[in-house]
Formats: sequence, structure tokens, C-alpha cells
Amino acid sequence: MGSLVLAHYSVMLGCGVMAAGERPLRNVVVILSDDHALKVTGAYGNSIVRTPSIDRLASEGVTFDRAYCNAPICSASRQSLLTGKYPHATGVNLLFTPFRDDGNVTIAEHLRGYGYRTAIIGKTHWNNWAWETLYAEGPPDHGFDTLIEKDEYFDYYEKLSSRPLDTNRSYYRREAIERSNTAEWMNWQALPHPVRDAESMGVFFAKEAVRFMEESRDQPFFLWLAFREPHAPYYFPLEFEGKYDPNEMPLPEGSPEDDRWIPEKFRGLSDAERRGIIAAYYTSTEYMDRNMGMVLDAIDRLGLKEETLVLYLSDNGYLLHEHKRFEKHTMWEEAIRQPMIVRAGDANRSGERVGALVEYVDVAPTILDLVGIQPMSDAQGISLREVVEGKAVEHRELTFATYLQDNLAMVCTQEWKYVFHTGSRDLGINYATGYGPAGLTERLYDLKNDPLEQRDVSGSPENESIFKNMRQSLLRRFMETHPDAEDCPSELNTIGKLVWLCEPRDIGDDQMAEDIPTRVFESR
Repeated sequence: MGSLVLAHYSVMLGCGVMAAGERPLRNVVVILSDDHALKVTGAYGNSIVRTPSIDRLASEGVTFDRAYCNAPICSASRQSLLTGKYPHATGVNLLFTPFRDDGNVTIAEHLRGYGYRTAIIGKTHWNNWAWETLYAEGPPDHGFDTLIEKDEYFDYYEKLSSRPLDTNRSYYRREAIERSNTAEWMNWQALPHPVRDAESMGVFFAKEAVRFMEESRDQPFFLWLAFREPHAPYYFPLEFEGKYDPNEMPLPEGSPEDDRWIPEKFRGLSDAERRGIIAAYYTSTEYMDRNMGMVLDAIDRLGLKEETLVLYLSDNGYLLHEHKRFEKHTMWEEAIRQPMIVRAGDANRSGERVGALVEYVDVAPTILDLVGIQPMSDAQGISLREVVEGKAVEHRELTFATYLQDNLAMVCTQEWKYVFHTGSRDLGINYATGYGPAGLTERLYDLKNDPLEQRDVSGSPENESIFKNMRQSLLRRFMETHPDAEDCPSELNTIGKLVWLCEPRDIGDDQMAEDIPTRVFESR
């Protein structure tokens, strides 16, 4: 065992992570789903969906009820999680921004320095392809010794000698569908993808994760398993077809205030199509949960449970016709409040729930604290260790999130949410409302009395002080964490500074990856 690993154990013992009769926490398994809505989980009160693996983890760990991602979009949220920094600090705000190695230290890089074996399996959304020609020795590994993505799955699948699929049944074939056909693209008929369960992508990733743990069991390891489900168009194999009846799917109604923000692509959907989309989503969620169970079972089988920290999260949430639309890309609760479950070996409060406000930038600092490793010097999050161990009830006064693709930001307390939107353009990346730019918009929601966020109360005189205080809180968080805060023109008022800070600094585009970049920040 190397000196760094021995030093790691000394740090853990010194921190008091190991209790009498217990082995210290040393391994870390992060299981990350894609676009998983908190409310489509048995552990969070859904009686329709079947998520026994997540529910099992919740019964053995601590479940967080008020965990918020820091960006309701895949790439920005994922890189924020890996670094413990806000999206504007990582430099990844837009969907197709490459994740710069320069200026960013991931938790994998940090742990590798302490003798950990590291692996990322599944989705990364690093967008390295955008700078591929600039790397003389290949793209950065961001601290991961093992990297297995969808290309490795396709290589595996091509070598299989599979039996032909039944041609008498229908399958979801992405290559045959125009993206403009929203109902078909989002798999409203809840069709299986043309693959058998044993040969499917999620099973491949789960098996590779198990293989990594088997090969790494004699030294500390860090496993980041990122499933691609239940992201649209809701992948699942043919054995999962017909799991959910569309007629039994809940269909939220929304409110008149939602109408201004509905993307055009969702307006023409029939109720049958909407329910079908939700049924496909539920099916993909169950498929992901089953694959997650393979990994949890392997942890038990390998005798690693007592010494392994396990976290379950989703990169962001998902709207299933809440506010009359699908997808994320908003600041409503369904898009930014996430499932988050932490099982710290056997030394935790099994089955307990936590109502503290937490952010995803807190995840990396929490992992390091729980396994007794020194924190990353540039992380902006705050360790949740005391909350996980039951020594604290509260964590943050408010949470903070940005979606700079649409120049959108928010802060949220236990009772109130303030949303700021420059409204300088219509909604981007193919979610245009067709109404054009909304113009400067500020909203305030009373989460205690209006948990569905159906009524903006920013104009109510009795809320004036709350409204102004929340606005100032948003500016304060920006100024405390934004790398360009010192350059923000001092002559601007509060709103002017928020407009300046809500403009992304990274280069990106407003539609698809092959388009010419249209979002280039110019400091004036």
C-alpha cells in the first residue's frame, strides 16, 4: 500500500470517521441518473413508479428533500458536481461548452492524488469533441483512470452475435424520426428501443461498474456511474415494453401564468401523446433503477458496504407537464429540486429524511469530508457531513441556480423563490416560445402557500421587502462566486449588475452542435 494511501487512512482516523468496531469509509460510488424527476421515485412518495433500488438505498441512508442542482442543464450541472464549483466558475454554462482542464480540478483528480483508483462510466457531457483537434496527446481525462462511454458500448454491441429481433413488433428508432415531430421524438407510444435487455446500454454500464469494483477492491476507489436514463427519448429494452398504462399516468394541469413560457413544440400535443410520453419516462426510470440495483447488489456481494460511501443523484430534474411543458431548462421546482440520497457505509441514520437546503456544489466537499480527505482548495460548496451524521438540522439559508443559456438565475429559501430573467432573447436550444424575447422579468413565489408555483406574487405590496431582499441575495451570491465579479461595472444598479452577470462567458450555440456559435460574451 502506497504512502499516499497510508496517509489517507491516518487522516480518516484523525477525523473520527471510523467508529469503534467499524472499518473507515474509503470507497466512493456516485450513481448519477439523467433528467430524473424527484417526484418519479417511490422514496419521494410516488406510488405508481417502481424504483426498488433507489427506495432501498433511501431506507439504508439519508434522503434529502430540498437538494437543488446549480443548473437545470446536463453539461453545466455535471461539471459543477465534479468540481464543487458553480457553472460560471467552471466556465461551463451552455449545453455544448467544452469542459476546460485548465483552471478546473475535479474530485477524481483530487482523490487520485491520494492513491485512489478512479473511473467514470456512462455519460460525461465534457464536449471534448469541440476541441479535439487542439489536443496534441488526446483530450484530458479529468482525473479518471478508467473512462467508459457510449462509444465503448457501441464497440461492444457490434461484436455481439445477437439473435435477430422480432420484426412483428414496433421499436423506437431515433434515426428514422424528425426532431420537429415532437410526439414521435419523445416516444409518446412508449416503444422499446431495438435491443434486448441483456445487451442494452444501461446493463453494459452497470456490468462495467461492477467489474471496476471487483478489480479495485484491494485499494480505495472512486466510481462515478452516470446512467443515460431517463433522458428523452426514454431508452429501455424490449423486455420493458408495456410496463405502464398511459391512461393511468398523472397529467398536471398547470396555471394560466404558465402559458407565456410554453415552448411552441409542446403546444400541439394531445393529452394521449402527453400521457404516452410520461409512460415512456416512467418505464425508462424503472429500467435505470433496475440497473442501479445490480451495482448495489455487487457492493454487498463483494463485502464493501461498510467501507463504501454511496450517493444517488440526478444531474437535474424534469417537468412532466407541470407548467404545461416537458424537459427542464426552467427554475421551477420540478427542474431544479433533485433526488439526493447518501449512504455512508453502515454508520448513518438509516431511513431518515433531511429538510435542510443543500446545493450540488456541496456534494464534492461532502464526499471528501466523509472519507477523510483534505478539501479541494477552489471548491465553492460546503460539506454536508454534519447534516448526514445528524449533528445539524440546517445547512444553507438559501440555494442558488443559474441557467445562462436563457440568462436566468434564482435564489430560494425554505419559503420563497426569486427568479431573475433578462428576457433578452426567446428561449434557446430549440425551445422557443414563438412570442419573442420576454424582456426583463422578475418573479417571486411563495413556496409555503403555493408549492406548485402557480402565482407570481412579486407585485404584491406586502411582499416588497422580501422581493428586494431576495434580489439582493441573488446579486450577493453572484458577486461572491463569479470569477469576473471584480470587472462588473460599479456604476450599474442592482438590476444592471444582474443583467451583466447573467450573460454567459463561454462560447456556445442556440440550436444544435453543428451550428455556428452565436453566444460570445463581449465585455463592454
